[in-house]
Amino acid sequence: MRLPVLQGILPIDRKKIPMDLAAGVTLAALGIPEVMGYTKIAGMPVITGLYTILIPIAVFAVLGSSRHLVVGADSATAAIMAAGLAGMAPIASPQYVALAGMLAIITGVILIVARLVKLGFIADFLSRSVLIGFLTGVGIQVAMGQVGGMLGIPAQTGGTIKKFVETLGHIDEANTATVIVSACVIVVIVGAKLIDKRIPGALIAVIGAIFVSWNWDLAADGVSTLGKVPGGLPSLGWPSGVTQSQVFELFATAGAIFVVILAQSAATSRAYAAKYGEAFDENVDLDGLALASVSAGLSGAFVVNGSPTKTQMVDGAGGRSQLASLTTAVIVGIVLLFLTVPLQYMPNAVLASVVFIIGVELVDVKGMKGVFRARKDEFVIAALTALVVIIVGVEQGIVVAIVVSILDHVRRGYKPNDTVVTRRGDGSVVTVPAVPPVNTVDGLVVYRFAAALYYANANRFSTEILALVDHGEPKVEWLCIDMAAVADVDYSGEQTMHDLQGELTERGVKLVFCEVPEDVRTQLDRYGVTTLVGDNAYFDAASDVITAFGSRSSSPS
Repeated sequence: MRLPVLQGILPIDRKKIPMDLAAGVTLAALGIPEVMGYTKIAGMPVITGLYTILIPIAVFAVLGSSRHLVVGADSATAAIMAAGLAGMAPIASPQYVALAGMLAIITGVILIVARLVKLGFIADFLSRSVLIGFLTGVGIQVAMGQVGGMLGIPAQTGGTIKKFVETLGHIDEANTATVIVSACVIVVIVGAKLIDKRIPGALIAVIGAIFVSWNWDLAADGVSTLGKVPGGLPSLGWPSGVTQSQVFELFATAGAIFVVILAQSAATSRAYAAKYGEAFDENVDLDGLALASVSAGLSGAFVVNGSPTKTQMVDGAGGRSQLASLTTAVIVGIVLLFLTVPLQYMPNAVLASVVFIIGVELVDVKGMKGVFRARKDEFVIAALTALVVIIVGVEQGIVVAIVVSILDHVRRGYKPNDTVVTRRGDGSVVTVPAVPPVNTVDGLVVYRFAAALYYANANRFSTEILALVDHGEPKVEWLCIDMAAVADVDYSGEQTMHDLQGELTERGVKLVFCEVPEDVRTQLDRYGVTTLVGDNAYFDAASDVITAFGSRSSSPS
């Protein structure tokens, strides 16, 4: 029996080891500036970003099942965390770091509980369109929040919109040297992407800015820098100073983060498993994600997530197993041990610019256009989710995302796309909207209901059928319910079936069924519907009903 560890590494293909090692180096080069940027979103000390791709990334590499998913700091979860911790402690203070660590541990515990009680399905209630809207909202919020730092304007207070407007109101106070630094960073990063996405433009910008700041003392020109950054590996320990009441306060934020981790990590793992025809176990991945978050909380970092951008970095560089993530962890360890001193010279505007670009890239214009072209109703939901994130907050946005997804699901079940099976002149069978008057053949209507029959749509089901019968031209003699898409009939549905049979009998219409799933047929037998209509009222297909209606000799009694 295969142990639930090293599934993302074994079996090792020796021919691909060099590619995995090179991909790990690439991930370190691209990922280090990225996770440092995420600390600005999270409100954490810059060094803690590196901590997220040290122990947590290695924990998932060893314990997860996906060979491709890369774990680390993430913009969406960092934004939710910052919103949840706002007001609980000063940003980047030891108390704030302790709260962030506790939040990561609580999130890990929730992930473990979810795995044990099989709550992974919750992620399915975040539709792709809602997720696009949510991340777009996060991207806009993140980008707007960095404008002040890029201009050298002191941070404003209030919500995203208020802070952005007030920042623009102080634009005359912008520091020229800071603006120049920000512009240079953006030019380098964007230019590198335009030349080749594999070029570590952010790393080049970071190193270049540190070199310039170190040699030309940009601080003297009013450019603020990070200041002293602690070196060495993180110390392990339980977050101290967090009270019991604060722990309870963190659960709501942890719940929101939990849903995003489920949706984003599972979607990324599935996509790459499908791309390479590999198997992965969502439950094993949940274990890996849970323990990665717990390890982040115990090592002074903050909550981690499966990252689509980092995963793509590794895949684009040729990495095909978690050896790449382990390589990155080793490189980050070396950086922490020997290369943190130069970081103190990094201008804060550099990180603000890096985060600004991250935010802009999260704004999925292509995805939003695709949703708009495909489904206008889903676009409205995606846009609403984005607006709530921008105007109200990230935590509220994820709640709205879940609620509107569930409401959309209920709406589809309540008002499914019901049709009537009919025949063309050439004899082929097609479906048309169930709008009277429409017959399958003269005197027969084959009505296809497109959802489970339950309390919310039972009345609509009955009303729609009776309308087809009452307005049929010529008079309807048989009404067949095609139940191919009906997966379940609840008690309200059963009562509706009984009432409908009575209504149809009064109108001189026979009720028959076709394509009834075995489980649903068992339900109809148990509910007594079969006793009402007779065993010979069931047909395998609509074509059989048409044949039986035409001959009448097969007419149910």
